[in-house]
Amino acid sequence: MHVKRTLPTKEVDLPLFAVSESSSPDFWGLLNPEWSFCTKGRRQSPIDLNPGVLLYDPLLKDIQVDKNRVSGTIMNTGHSIIFRSENLDLESVVNITEGPLSYKYRFEEIHLHYGRTDDKGSEHTLSGYAFPAELQILGYNSDLYNNISEALAMRRSEGVVAIAVLLQMGQEARLQHLSVYDLLPDTHFFMTYDGSLTMPGCQETVTWIVMNRPIFITKQQLYILRKLMQGAQNNQKAPLGIISGPATLNQRVVRTNIDFERIEGERSVPRCATTCTTKQGSGPGTRDDDLQVLVSPSEKCS
Repeated sequence: MHVKRTLPTKEVDLPLFAVSESSSPDFWGLLNPEWSFCTKGRRQSPIDLNPGVLLYDPLLKDIQVDKNRVSGTIMNTGHSIIFRSENLDLESVVNITEGPLSYKYRFEEIHLHYGRTDDKGSEHTLSGYAFPAELQILGYNSDLYNNISEALAMRRSEGVVAIAVLLQMGQEARLQHLSVYDLLPDTHFFMTYDGSLTMPGCQETVTWIVMNRPIFITKQQLYILRKLMQGAQNNQKAPLGIISGPATLNQRVVRTNIDFERIEGERSVPRCATTCTTKQGSGPGTRDDDLQVLVSPSEKCS
């Protein structure tokens, strides 16, 4: 993955944020009539993932992501750090298929969200627990649209895919010579639901795929990220704290390819889940045998 830094220009169709009270997601729908979905939408993201209401779907396939390396530009929007692919030739195109997807999606962007503290950085939460950071891999439906802007403008479902990878604190993290595929955790289990962008205008055209295992980020890496600034040199501010709170499900179904009955090996075990905890602290994300998972079968469900 080859990266160059830049500041957003007028040609970049990303909203820029001044860090203030009005930057809060609660106010987005009031700032611009084109962002009305942010306050009035019924399929908004992110959500709190409640393992107890996951629905096992045996038809969900494993997600397929091309291993091609990509080059692009990193931008600080004031809301998140964004890597945008240049897609200069076919060799750098990364396609995302299978899973809950009925079409082929072309990788376009990576969004990195993090907060001021380790306990509030991810957008998606698990039973109310927030992770230090969240990586989001976005792609657009290349079977139907020419680019991500067109996919968002149509405001139809299945326009965009977003793969969310939650980041847990660890002692080391490998970040050199990466492809998009390398950013995914070593698991084929995931949760999926229909939602929206988590930035204005909150278009409800996103199929979300939340991987069921975190990857790691170190304290030093988070420290460096928190030192990044946005804005004019005489008034720089950090892109922190602008994190969308969990949206209401509004009768949406969150599906998973985790077959809890098969994993437990007992037909009598109900299809439900619980969060895993770690000896080193509270919250989901690790287990004693170093098998990192977010949700696992529970024998306590009724």
